[in-house]
Amino acid sequence: MKIESGNSLWSDAWLRLKKNRMAFISLWIVVGIILSSFLIPIIGEIFAPKDEAYRAEHYWFKDPDKQSLANKFQGPSGNHWLGTDQAGRDLFSRLLYGGQVSLLVGLLATLISMAIGICYGAISGYKGGKTDSILMRIVDVLYGLPFLVIVILFSVFIKAWAQQSVGFLKNDWGWGEGLINITVNYLPLCVAIGILGWYTMARVVRSQVLSSKKLEYVEAAVSLGLSHKNILFKQILPNLLGPIIVYTTLTIPGFILTEAGLSYLGLGVESPNSSWGLLLQEGANYMETQPRLLIVPSIVFALTLLALNFLGDGLRDALDPKASKD
Repeated sequence: MKIESGNSLWSDAWLRLKKNRMAFISLWIVVGIILSSFLIPIIGEIFAPKDEAYRAEHYWFKDPDKQSLANKFQGPSGNHWLGTDQAGRDLFSRLLYGGQVSLLVGLLATLISMAIGICYGAISGYKGGKTDSILMRIVDVLYGLPFLVIVILFSVFIKAWAQQSVGFLKNDWGWGEGLINITVNYLPLCVAIGILGWYTMARVVRSQVLSSKKLEYVEAAVSLGLSHKNILFKQILPNLLGPIIVYTTLTIPGFILTEAGLSYLGLGVESPNSSWGLLLQEGANYMETQPRLLIVPSIVFALTLLALNFLGDGLRDALDPKASKD
């Protein structure tokens, strides 16, 4: 007699996700945008000719920071696939490099907020009682603070500290210009958004831990004499991976939007670096005469945010253990 093997939660979730057409299409859109932003520039730089003049005239992938005022505001062509901006820089190259920055800022800020929020919410929910009340009141107070204003002040403070450390990083540690540029321009923004954006993650994890610690497998772990640290981080949290993944996919677009807003205001990524928010800010200055500079990054930016949100909603439905099986 042949015994059929059962399906795991993850295999069932994958099947449910594939049946959700919008979520599945969004998954491939997100994968395509990520691969395009990171792989196309790598391929373009590997095969780029050493002759800068030949590259500027004939090669398909341009240096995103290379300015040529004689070629500003050119329309799409075989030499510049999406045209050029107000400084004669290739818009296609800047769009891809801007995607790298925006996606990395969103991802790194989300990872920082996850690390803080998961630990904070897990401890609050597991301890309960007065500890839980005190920790949640702290979160309530932090919720009352103006998030964007605090992020701006915190980012400026970290950036000022990083700029003071440039000489130390370059002379004593031997860091190159590229690594220093990342440390001064990108990391302060990631840290500021991540450190100040963990409140909702903490609440989500806390509510899940409160309901999970009453289940039978936790009671069994307590009866076996396992330590509280083992029960919380090795028994409870691994079973909350589904909700955490879902909320993560919904957090990334929010942080990307925050970075775009700060860059649009001139408080985020600074030129000549590129990000989608900075491209929107530059395009808005020429929206009446050169609407292409605003429309192109707006379409890519909106498509990414919509795809991430649809994917998050689809994952929430797919990973719901109470969903009925077909």
